[in-house]
Amino acid sequence: MPRHLLNKKTVRAALAAAGLLATLPAVAADLDVVARGEYLANAADCAGCHTDAEHGGKPYAGGLPLATPFGKFFAPNITSDPETGIGRWTDAQFLHALRNGIRADGANLFPVFPYTSYTGITDEDALAIKAYLFAQPIVRQPNREHDVSFPFSWRWLQTPWKWLFFTPGPFRPAPDRDAAWNRGAYLVTALAHCGECHTPRNWFGAMETSRFLGGTAHGPDGKPVPNITSSPDSGIGNWTEADIVGVLTDGHTPDLEFVGGAMKDVVKSTSRLTDEDRRAIAVYLRSIPAKASPKKR
Repeated sequence: MPRHLLNKKTVRAALAAAGLLATLPAVAADLDVVARGEYLANAADCAGCHTDAEHGGKPYAGGLPLATPFGKFFAPNITSDPETGIGRWTDAQFLHALRNGIRADGANLFPVFPYTSYTGITDEDALAIKAYLFAQPIVRQPNREHDVSFPFSWRWLQTPWKWLFFTPGPFRPAPDRDAAWNRGAYLVTALAHCGECHTPRNWFGAMETSRFLGGTAHGPDGKPVPNITSSPDSGIGNWTEADIVGVLTDGHTPDLEFVGGAMKDVVKSTSRLTDEDRRAIAVYLRSIPAKASPKKR
């Protein structure tokens, strides 16, 4: 073979290899973001609400019903299907939904979607979750209409509701607390949104922040949710850090029982957290001022 042809082929091969090598760092970075997004999506228990596992639903395709005093809501499809999911959502629109409770079409989201907590998630974490969701199988499944009574079905009413009960903004670490406490606070108040279930709500469906994590007799689907403040009488004030970590790891409580109900599903997510993150949650929960559990009304 003529040397000049060999040289050209060698050059082309070298250039192709160089081009491939040049893309490897970007591909690796994308894979890292998706892997991180998977961890964060587990922490946020996204699949727990957006998968109707009881009826054979596919992951993140929505359809799971949630009964509330205002009616029954059905979780939407958050796969990347462009027609029935969020496949056409931009990064900015995804952030707007988590940060401000606004859909891509500009309509208000109902606060059954916990944007009141997710508003604290950092942009970096939120976009990692989006990258993970967009890397999952696409499912074409139309969303079910909410079965909500008038006038609560009017989305525009969420605007004055937000004026009264919603403060948007990312989580801000407490400068007088250590890294473990701040990490736990971020996980509990924002990413894992523990307060959405464990905090009593007022007549308008907003969390009573003065009773944060104080438990409620009227939780999701009308079921009671326990007090997880440091109250020794009605909360978990007598639990050690190891006790809390144990529940988050495999669901076992200090009295050798296992959690049930919705918490059983939550543990499927917290069991995938690192030991460090579970311990950070324990550190933060043990610092929450004691609050008495509310009485049934």
